[in-house]
Amino acid sequence: MSAEIDSIKEPINQHIAEFEGKFKLAMKSTVPLLDKITAYIVKRKGKQIRPMFTFLTAQCLGSVNESTHRAAALIELLHTATLVHDDVVDDSNERRGFLSVNAIWKNKIAVLIGDFLLSKGLLLSLDNDDFHLLKIVSSAVKEMSEGELLQIEKARRLDINEDVYFDIITKKTATLIAACCAAGAASVTNNQEQIAIAKNFGTYTGIAFQIKDDLFDFGSDDNIGKPTGIDIKEKKMTLPLIYSLNQASWNEKRKIINIIKNHNKETPKVQEVINFVINKGGVRYANQIMNEYKVKAINELYKLPQNPSRSSLEKLINYAISRKK
Repeated sequence: MSAEIDSIKEPINQHIAEFEGKFKLAMKSTVPLLDKITAYIVKRKGKQIRPMFTFLTAQCLGSVNESTHRAAALIELLHTATLVHDDVVDDSNERRGFLSVNAIWKNKIAVLIGDFLLSKGLLLSLDNDDFHLLKIVSSAVKEMSEGELLQIEKARRLDINEDVYFDIITKKTATLIAACCAAGAASVTNNQEQIAIAKNFGTYTGIAFQIKDDLFDFGSDDNIGKPTGIDIKEKKMTLPLIYSLNQASWNEKRKIINIIKNHNKETPKVQEVINFVINKGGVRYANQIMNEYKVKAINELYKLPQNPSRSSLEKLINYAISRKK
């Protein structure tokens, strides 16, 4: 997996290395406690998928510049702020195998850290007159909040259909990847058509990425890995489950929804839901839809200039839907 990511990063290796230093600087503060916590946040960063989308899209359409670096930093600052706040709301003690900020420093400090990161992102844009980038990323954060609230509202009744599901995941997941691509494009070109294509590519990639996440709950073959059942335990209505419920009789549907509502912490019952989804063709259906969105994403990508960065973006979407976790 690491070799795969290294290969994707190749055209932008130098920019990613520079970005790490610039991102640390973007989080600097005169308050020692703030610096200690932001250093901890930087240390536990993941695969840097978001900056990769930003830099690769920018380099596909032009030359990476300081505006591109600020776009990537803005997205990381605002996204990290939302994650810190999410952990407080979810009372989560762990993220990516590390203790969460609220687990170590408690909720009040975690909320203030999220606010600090948010304001740092806004100031980074305003101080450099990057209003076009701020508009792209702020719109994404607004949509992410709307998607999260829509999911919470619907989860109470478990009445999500496919249209609502796609509305939720487009807002919650796809808009952020779309913002990475659109901001990367907008940092190197004023061509609105190219920026729109980059945004569409990011949206379709983000939807495929989320469906892949849904599939981990029902793992049953080499392409998915081991089943986790985490979404079932959290009462989340995912695409394989929605499809399967639509194929079920009224009695089957009532039984499965009862398990999700009232027995979602019981391992044998969760396994029963997993078996139900596999037997009803939910996994197969979700795989098919995921691949359709991958094709849509690649069709958009092929409207952009052919170069090593475009090839890496294609590899990145292939990685996103073939990953094992």
